[in-house]
Amino acid sequence: MSTAVVHAPNLNRYQLLIDGEVSGFTEYHLSGNDIVFTHTEVDPARQEHGLGGELVTGALDQVRDDTSYRLVAVCPFIVSWLTKHPEYQDLQQR
Repeated sequence: MSTAVVHAPNLNRYQLLIDGEVSGFTEYHLSGNDIVFTHTEVDPARQEHGLGGELVTGALDQVRDDTSYRLVAVCPFIVSWLTKHPEYQDLQQR
């Protein structure tokens, strides 16, 4: 199984690809210098395998590496995930 997280700016989302097929996404909108993550979803048939975390990690790594946006998490999954991953707190403090 091959996975990748790709940015789809035309859809305002980061997508989780599994063997080239979209199996999850996290949606956002931009507000000034903020990137506001609003919703995350993984194919129900593939849940419970850590793929949501892989999706969020990939998306936030790209935000960190490719932008100067400040993270605002509205999505409950990302809010919860951030409490377990303090290494990403700096994205909220730019």
